[in-house]
Amino acid sequence: MSRKLLFVGAGAVGSYLGAFLWRAGHDVTLIDPWVEQVETVRQQGLAVTGPHEPFTARPTAVHLHAAARLPRDFEIAVVAVKAYDTGWATQLALRHLAPDGYVVSAQNCWPDPVVAAVAGSARAAGLVMSRIGVALWTPGQVERGVEQGRAAGHDVFRVGEHDGRITPRIRELADMLSVIDGARATDNLWGERWAKLCQNAMSNPVQAMSGLGSQEVAASEVGRAIMIRLAGESARVGLALRYRVPGFSGASAERWAEAERPDAHEALDRILTPASAAGRSWRASMAQDVARGRATEIDYMNGHVVAEGARHSVSTPASAAVVELIHETEAGQRRPSPQNLALALRRASG
Repeated sequence: MSRKLLFVGAGAVGSYLGAFLWRAGHDVTLIDPWVEQVETVRQQGLAVTGPHEPFTARPTAVHLHAAARLPRDFEIAVVAVKAYDTGWATQLALRHLAPDGYVVSAQNCWPDPVVAAVAGSARAAGLVMSRIGVALWTPGQVERGVEQGRAAGHDVFRVGEHDGRITPRIRELADMLSVIDGARATDNLWGERWAKLCQNAMSNPVQAMSGLGSQEVAASEVGRAIMIRLAGESARVGLALRYRVPGFSGASAERWAEAERPDAHEALDRILTPASAAGRSWRASMAQDVARGRATEIDYMNGHVVAEGARHSVSTPASAAVVELIHETEAGQRRPSPQNLALALRRASG
């Protein structure tokens, strides 16, 4: 069944999902403030590349300033903006929904409570995307990184209701997303969201402050050391919150939480060490933001871990150190450099 879909945000995630859903026969509209992106999609379409056959999608593209003229009959609105823009994006989405429509957060960090505060939890659903990297460096050209999907028996997309129910609408949305990669409905949105937060918190700022790609960080002993510290802190906070946190990045949340033990650290280091130098060194979303001079999501990512850790008496010195370093980078006081990895460890231990 064809659905009428509105994407608030036509960056990498919104463009990639929207392109596939358009190709599957859905009526897709993209809204974005990036003028060049909107005009390129209008004139040339959206070129999609990755570990699949390339194709060009032609969804409707609308400038943010012209969004007020859109109808109010969209069945599903997908918020695909940075975490700090969640509030206004949800308000915009809600204004253009049909009476029985709902808003889906397709974002990193912890955006769902903000969406629910605007739309109400009954009209909100969460979409967690795990082990998928997309980038949009050039207007009209979205690219996916190394394939991490069906071939590995991994469900990239997990769709969940805020109250944990498995409803017809999230089953349908999971089925819609299966044209892109493995997808399923989950009764554990908060645990899935925290596991993704852990993945992001252990890698995004490390790449952003070092200027290194994923393979380069993993090949660095000090890079792996700070990643293990960050993952351990994030896992301990999530477990203190009593979330059912699934395993991430090759180990269970409980194993990551033991990272301070020497034997656990050695085992986790082996998991993170790449088997070879082959493979593309992908840049995470925060590294892409730093490269473009844009504001990052650090306060909503590692900053959220620090805040929740403080509320539940869980120490998070490594997370606090990378928040500080990314703030210095955003302010132009520090340039991305591999030397920042060792500096982060020193500050975390100071």
